[in-house]
Amino acid sequence: MEKFTEETIRRRMHGLYLSRKCDDIVDLSNELLGLHCWFHRNVAFSAVIRGAGLAGWKERLIKTWLYRGTLHGVDYSELPLLLALHADAVPWAWFGIPDEQADEVAEEVIALMNDGVYSRAEMRKIFADRFERETVERLFSPWGGIFVYLARQGRVSFRNMTSRDFDLINAEPTLTRAEALDILLRRFFEVYGPATTADAEWFFGLKKGEASGFEPRGLRIIGSNERSVYYCSNVDVDDLPDIPHITLLSGFDPYIVSYTDRGAALPDEYRKAVILKSGICLPTIAIDGQVAGLWNIKKNEPIVEFFTPQPKRIERAALDMVAEMAFKTHGQI
Repeated sequence: MEKFTEETIRRRMHGLYLSRKCDDIVDLSNELLGLHCWFHRNVAFSAVIRGAGLAGWKERLIKTWLYRGTLHGVDYSELPLLLALHADAVPWAWFGIPDEQADEVAEEVIALMNDGVYSRAEMRKIFADRFERETVERLFSPWGGIFVYLARQGRVSFRNMTSRDFDLINAEPTLTRAEALDILLRRFFEVYGPATTADAEWFFGLKKGEASGFEPRGLRIIGSNERSVYYCSNVDVDDLPDIPHITLLSGFDPYIVSYTDRGAALPDEYRKAVILKSGICLPTIAIDGQVAGLWNIKKNEPIVEFFTPQPKRIERAALDMVAEMAFKTHGQI
């Protein structure tokens, strides 16, 4: 392994709590700027992998849409900051109705929630006589529909981490987009670095070049070549823990999905086996910081599949780690 790749892995694993522990799931979510929640069990997996307990986790975190339109489990108090980047994004054109009418629907949805209507199924019935079926399906789509817009404004979120129903919240952004971006970029590089501005733009769903003016005061600047500049925390790499020999990674683990170039963690020959055509990123096993296989839990039984033959001791150790994961999450997900 070349020196720059080794340093990148060592720094990222430390920043993302893969070579150290974070014992509180809310603190972990704050550090990682949210826990990816396409499937809610991946939040539990990610937390356990990083040393956090699951007591009360379904209520302690808020499930809502953040950057790139993806669901995350986040700390309620962080929402005004995290939502500030995309609070003004209006998806009205996708609904196929005039902007003014869509805005009226949004306000009516809020009024209905104040009256105790919290599910998409009930909303579909209420609006069925007012719009064509296709429009109703878009407004109250399983992918979020109009709730995505209201969530971006900090007005609604899912009731808890596993619920499909919604609740009213009061987490409207208080900072301007520019103010929030400066704070979030700094936090991103501190935890996710070494990373480039292109990585940050991907992570936060920004336009190309939008992070290029970032002032990296207090950060360390390193590079693999003169054309690639990476920012990271100012900690000396020799003061960081060693790369763990075996590491479980959750589905959609931030160690894999947070970068435009995933080669340091995910060898190209395994990419299609890990990230499916549907966009789903499977739970993986890393050997010395690089993905080498898949794991899963089915009917509470551990499953391990390496891409290439591994020593028996590695196979046994990985299977034991997945079995421990099954034990710690049983009844919790």
